[in-house]
Amino acid sequence: MEQRVIKIAAIFMVLFMAVTCVVLFYLPGFHEKMVAAQEQTMSQEDAGTHMDMVEIGSTDGAAEEEITFSQQLRITLPDGVTQEQVSIQDQYVTQTVDIMFPGAGTDYLYHSPIIGRSDHIDNLTFESEGGQGVIEITLDKVFEVQPTFLDGYLYLDFIPLHDIYDKVVVIDAGHGGNMPGATIGGQCEKDIDLAIVLQLKQIFEENPDSRIGVYYTRVDDTNPSFEDRVGLANKSDADLFISVHNNSTVSGKTSSVNGTAVMYDELKEDNGHGTKELAQICVDEVSGALGSRNRGIINGNEIYIIRNSEVPVALIEVGFMTNATELQNLSSPEYQRQTAQGIYNAIMRAFQEGF
Repeated sequence: MEQRVIKIAAIFMVLFMAVTCVVLFYLPGFHEKMVAAQEQTMSQEDAGTHMDMVEIGSTDGAAEEEITFSQQLRITLPDGVTQEQVSIQDQYVTQTVDIMFPGAGTDYLYHSPIIGRSDHIDNLTFESEGGQGVIEITLDKVFEVQPTFLDGYLYLDFIPLHDIYDKVVVIDAGHGGNMPGATIGGQCEKDIDLAIVLQLKQIFEENPDSRIGVYYTRVDDTNPSFEDRVGLANKSDADLFISVHNNSTVSGKTSSVNGTAVMYDELKEDNGHGTKELAQICVDEVSGALGSRNRGIINGNEIYIIRNSEVPVALIEVGFMTNATELQNLSSPEYQRQTAQGIYNAIMRAFQEGF
């Protein structure tokens, strides 16, 4: 009996030692994995939403004392950070505002919460990398950001566009980035569309009018989503939305087909100052400026940005890239300038006619 007890005890001792060895062998690795997982979770939390770090006015005396400023938000800058070290980027197309500054660790907002009102703010995130902090504010509409630096604080106001301008225009250069559009004879539609829009931008800059605000979906070789393109028009409450494109035959082969056409939303109600009337103005003015064939206005509800536009919209097909003569013209800076002038004339005429 005693020998059996001793034998059982010996077996348990051997098993205990074996388990202990296994635990000691794997414990460091297990600990490292746990630490890594915890750090990853903390990192994800740091990069996540921080709407809870925006302190809104309350009945608390201290909070009321802090919210005595007229601006919408107040951001406490890290000690020693100057105005010159702060970068503010207003991304109109995505309705986001990025504020970048040094001296902000991952716990920055916990010690220096943003004070103010959350009106029109859909989301707020904060990230820190190498001590460089980035606050990203997502708004529900397009605003002009008005910053004020005072006594170690950055104050922000978000101004509705029509509080600044009588009229707002959104200009869209078709395609871009990895979406070249029609490609004929080594020429990409996206490049011609952009060249025309940049010429139009220059014309507006040469003829400044403080009553008109002009916003662009792209001014470089990028490809905003259809949602962002039409969203810029809708969320800025634009008075006009004009998209610049070029045409081609279905086959993509060289053809004698030529001329300027403009697409509109045939399913929108005709109120005298809508998409149809704008399209007619655009096709008349652009074809007139170019001396091109006026192909009239075309149903375009099947086009996403036309169908989803809540403001008067016109999509201009300047010319046919599959026509050798028009392709040569469209590739010319002089012709691009003429096209831009025609679009500018159309915009001015539309405003004169009550849009």
